[in-house]
Amino acid sequence: MPTRRSFLGAASALALPNLFSTARAANSASTSGDKPMSADLILHNGLLTTLDRTNPNATAVAIKDGKFLAVGQDREIIALAGPDTKVVDLKGKRVLPGLNDNHTHVVRGGLNYNMELRWDGVRSLADAMDMLKRQVAITPPPQWVRVVGGFTEQQFAEKRLPTIEEINAVAPETPVFLLHLYDRALLNGAALRAVGFTKETPNPPGGEITRDGEGNPTGLLLAKPNAGILYSTLAKGP
Repeated sequence: MPTRRSFLGAASALALPNLFSTARAANSASTSGDKPMSADLILHNGLLTTLDRTNPNATAVAIKDGKFLAVGQDREIIALAGPDTKVVDLKGKRVLPGLNDNHTHVVRGGLNYNMELRWDGVRSLADAMDMLKRQVAITPPPQWVRVVGGFTEQQFAEKRLPTIEEINAVAPETPVFLLHLYDRALLNGAALRAVGFTKETPNPPGGEITRDGEGNPTGLLLAKPNAGILYSTLAKGP
């Protein structure tokens, strides 16, 4: 299954060689004309991985009007400095592109790091449930065990999610909130008691509390048509 990291790596591998080839061409053009083009910014004495097989490593980069002007070694790049060029000595440090990821959950991940269980890449449901059992054993009350995404039942050899009964068996007293993508969540009996879902609890706007034949919540929450019920239920935890 492709991950965010592999996607970014593939995108970089496709884009950066062309970028650095263009930069080398700009470098050649800037030094061959009657009036050499000077850079606005030069970073030198650094480490740059270009992903260009013909020029895999560089030590300096020149930037003009917010775009790469040239990428190469210190001597050729420093030659592009003009009287107004800002020159930065990187002192041997690595230069990374400005990749912006606006969906990292940094705050929640930091606050709940020791309370969340990750099933990313786990190959079998049996192994996942064993991980859940061990997490339950080290989770003090009244904290919940949260499995908050990053997995799908298709990664498991069994090709299914756990049942509520299976979750109850490994966590009879510790609340468990298991988020599957953004379409549903599974709550064990302890979690249902913790959030106060009963036969009388109405469905919240945009979500469904599934019920048994007698009207009691089963522990399966469905996001219909949005994930509001999932977020609001998770927010009820300590």
